Amino acid sequence: MARTGVQYEDVQRAIESLMARGEAPSVQKIREVLGTGSFTTISDHLRDWRQRRAEKRDEPLSQAMPDSLTETLATVWKEAQSLANESLVHYRQEADKQTVEAREAQAQAQRRAEDAEQRLSALSEQLAQVQARLEERVQALATLTNEQEHWQQLQDKLEKRLTLAQEDIAAMERTREVDHERHQQAIQAQESEWKERLAQEEARHEASETRLMKMLDDARLEKSELDKQHRRRQEQLERRVERLDAQAAEQRKQLQEEERRRFEEASARQQRETELKDMRAQLEHSSAEYSRLEAQLGQLTHENKLLKERLAFAPLPPFVC
Repeated sequence: MARTGVQYEDVQRAIESLMARGEAPSVQKIREVLGTGSFTTISDHLRDWRQRRAEKRDEPLSQAMPDSLTETLATVWKEAQSLANESLVHYRQEADKQTVEAREAQAQAQRRAEDAEQRLSALSEQLAQVQARLEERVQALATLTNEQEHWQQLQDKLEKRLTLAQEDIAAMERTREVDHERHQQAIQAQESEWKERLAQEEARHEASETRLMKMLDDARLEKSELDKQHRRRQEQLERRVERLDAQAAEQRKQLQEEERRRFEEASARQQRETELKDMRAQLEHSSAEYSRLEAQLGQLTHENKLLKERLAFAPLPPFVC
């Protein structure tokens, strides 16, 4: 059944135009004249036109003519009809052949259109999956960006705390150096004083011994008293030396306590530095993860671009009326 796109009258006018130019009508030429229409529709209309033309040729001639003219015309008519039938058979064979070719071309076009639709559907599904993965990566990237900002703020706080701690440590170091210097000066002063006193005591002791030796013969009676005085002085000197030793021990104890306190502060500072290193390692890990996600995002963007280019250059089915 002919389609409604091209009517029989359109095909008939195209055939008359071709015949007026001296060209034999065919499906391809009729379609070129019309500029539209399917091969099947044009072939059906062309077959109808040939059948109607053949029916008009088979009509009997008028009987009002003379017999001689009638016989001559009948003979000519039979010959013309025979030639027309031969031409008609040739045209019909050509038309049938073109019809078969047109139907095969239409089937191939239909298969290509179905293949193109399947490829388009597959590409659309792949594009949807890529877009979904891209959205997930974008969300993950946003999360990592927030985490990086959080870790950056935490790092800034820790660096500030580290700076303050280093300033405190530097101040404590300066204070310790000043205290140590003062302590060394005090110890040196005490040692100088002890040496001076000892020298004085030794000088006194020597002077006493010299006087005693000189006065031994003249002051034997005073010997016992001098011995007592000497023992008392010796005991006082020993007590003084013991007090100085006790003071030195107390100062050494204070120095050890100060050294212990410095050691604890150094340990605390080392612990703070270890915590800072851990924080920096975590930050470097976050930065590495961020770089990896950026690389994945770039790869997904490139794949999305390639899919769009393949979709843009994918073959589409030909237009069929």
